[in-house]
Amino acid sequence: MADQAPPFSRIVANLPAAVPFVPPEELERKTGVKVRLRLGANESSFGMSPLAREAMENSLGENHLYGDALSLDLKMELATRHGIATEMITVAGGIDELLGWIARVFLNPGDPVTASLGSYPTFHYHVEGFGGRLHKVPYRGGKNDLDALAETARNTGSRIVYLANPDNPTGTWFTAAELKEFRRQLPADCLLLLDEAYLEFAPAAAHLPLDPADPGVIRTRTFSKAYGMAGLRIGYAFAQREIITAFDKIRNHFGVSRIAQIGALAALQDERFLQHVVEEVAAGRREYETLAETLGFAAYPSATNFVAIDTGDADRAAAIQDALWQRGVFIRVPGVAPLNRCLRVSVGTPGERQEFARILRKVMAEL
Repeated sequence: MADQAPPFSRIVANLPAAVPFVPPEELERKTGVKVRLRLGANESSFGMSPLAREAMENSLGENHLYGDALSLDLKMELATRHGIATEMITVAGGIDELLGWIARVFLNPGDPVTASLGSYPTFHYHVEGFGGRLHKVPYRGGKNDLDALAETARNTGSRIVYLANPDNPTGTWFTAAELKEFRRQLPADCLLLLDEAYLEFAPAAAHLPLDPADPGVIRTRTFSKAYGMAGLRIGYAFAQREIITAFDKIRNHFGVSRIAQIGALAALQDERFLQHVVEEVAAGRREYETLAETLGFAAYPSATNFVAIDTGDADRAAAIQDALWQRGVFIRVPGVAPLNRCLRVSVGTPGERQEFARILRKVMAEL
């Protein structure tokens, strides 16, 4: 019998023992503090569509069965809505799973990848987990620096450039015209990975039209944010047929549950509920912007379901975050400069927003 475990791969052995985010449940266990206001994960405080809830409740008796490995009903509905073929759509366990597929399909060990310094950590996590080399470009003025991202991609020969539009963690966004020009600046063999998790909250100008003729773009979307189905883990992507076929070579074909597929399909039918959520979130963003101004801070203009409030100082932001947590308020502060001056706060219900404002004012008075 061997007296030690088999060795890990060189890639895994050299990775730090880390996860992209520390969940609030783990923070509760470590500190003994119970969450009163959960405003740090950009979940929807408005829940899910009643139509989706009803459809899933009616399907509970079917959960001894696997889901459709092709998610065909959902793909057909998405194809109809977006005017593309079902063969250009894949469905996965949220965007996080899609990011892992993309890294696995496109990266050889050592391949370069370009992303913003401080952008969505789960993408970085997957790139490094599959042996890619990240080249990180600092934000400029609270926004992704498109010119620097394109220049870095060209200089490094990057296989992938990652861009979230609207952005996480800043909430800022670019117009379709700006995205088209950015796409034009990238090398011909470089994939543009466009993370559109928050697109439902964005103005029409930010919606880049789908281009079935462009093989160099993957668009990822989710039911976790505006549709309020984060716990069900379901998202989708648009890409060329050849890319979708490549995903089929490596994906978990039964990774999306039957109940998630049924709920997502029903959620798409409830446009009235979706519009209500979008309008309520827009009102909440305005409230947060006003709150930030009254406290002497500034809020980045956001097209997401959260607002990044710039406190002007990283130590101040950390102190505020800690004081809020001690009062049971879960928010997040981005991990790298200059974004670590910001409090990233999800837009809650009217009652949650009122309570957050009250607690934050009290914290600021004490600090």
